[in-house]
Amino acid sequence: MTRHAWFAGLSLYLLLPLIPATAAENWHQWRGPGSNGHTTASDVPVTWTADSVTWKTTIPGVGQSTPVMWGDRIFLTSASSTGNQRHVFCIDRTSGEILWQHKAYEGEAEPTHSMNNRASATCVTDGERVIAFFGRGGIHCYDLDGKALWSEQLSTFPGPWGTAASPIIVGDLVIQNCDADETAFITALDKKSGKQAWKVQRQAIRGWSSPIAIKVQGRDEVVLNGHSRVTAYNPANGNTLWTLKTSNGRGTPTVTPTGEFLVTLCGLSGDMVAVRPGGEGEVGDSRVLWRTPRTGGRDLPSPIVVGKFLLIARLRPGLVTCYDVTSGTEVWTERMEGGFSSSPIVAAGLVYATNESGVTYVIKPGPKAEVVATNSLGQSDEEIFRASPTPFDGHLLIRSDRVLYCVSNK
Repeated sequence: MTRHAWFAGLSLYLLLPLIPATAAENWHQWRGPGSNGHTTASDVPVTWTADSVTWKTTIPGVGQSTPVMWGDRIFLTSASSTGNQRHVFCIDRTSGEILWQHKAYEGEAEPTHSMNNRASATCVTDGERVIAFFGRGGIHCYDLDGKALWSEQLSTFPGPWGTAASPIIVGDLVIQNCDADETAFITALDKKSGKQAWKVQRQAIRGWSSPIAIKVQGRDEVVLNGHSRVTAYNPANGNTLWTLKTSNGRGTPTVTPTGEFLVTLCGLSGDMVAVRPGGEGEVGDSRVLWRTPRTGGRDLPSPIVVGKFLLIARLRPGLVTCYDVTSGTEVWTERMEGGFSSSPIVAAGLVYATNESGVTYVIKPGPKAEVVATNSLGQSDEEIFRASPTPFDGHLLIRSDRVLYCVSNK
């Protein structure tokens, strides 16, 4: 079968995100309701300055988790500067007021990479509870008013790198990637009690990718990137559905669904791969649309797809590369100031990419690089921005390691 014919047949394999209808109206998890960085919010700001900041709230401690929202409530996490305490915060979306905060963990601070943080994983909420993961600091569940519901210790997470994988909710289960040196697994917990439903061992090496949940041809799949392969699991029992060998490279970026296939890359130099889900066992090139080499740097951010264009922002140097999503062919590469740790989002067809200094580039995907706007918040030089932007109607939340900003179209 030719590549063109293979791609044309993909309409038979339409991917749907596994989200309840109410969650679709809220940015309730890492990468938003579709796990792809896209928002349906209207009038998201395109240009802004420090004068566009409606409110900003200093968050005690330091953190890199992306804000999530349900209704008028924002949830995020932080850790004390020494790392021995971890906190969960609820913030009013209208005013920026901290409604409640809870110390989820106090104890020994595990080692972590200088670019990582002990509050890097993004919370997930289903509108009844919010769940926060802190690696060795445990996984914790609260109701939306801040009442502690349950806490579990999942692993010691050995190694000097720290954790960053965010939990997701699939039905009645919380699913968490626990990749680490010496011991690695994916597990599911009952979201109401925290009781373990299943646990599946993985390749024992560090990794920071978050799982995504999709439905393909009526079958539910939880898909997770890894050090040298991407794997799909049955969310009901953890059984492996299919797995694909990719490239050795730590598996940092989250798998990106396009609506018809998945795009995955490894984090270090190696192949970016487009794969059709829904397979069985070890799958090979029969389910691969294309493989494209990525060389010469680190990929922390996850890819973003807009129409026929796929964009990737690189950590260092600060390059943004656009590919043809149907073939994996490079269309253009543009150098931006600074490096990118956060994953970009899409609003109204525009890509928002925030660098580590807090400058957000708004890019129009197309056959040529077109930067629509370059925006700053009036942030201090000491702040570091590694969380992704969070959109809602007429507004954008941008979080540094210590301050949460709300930008509006005022």
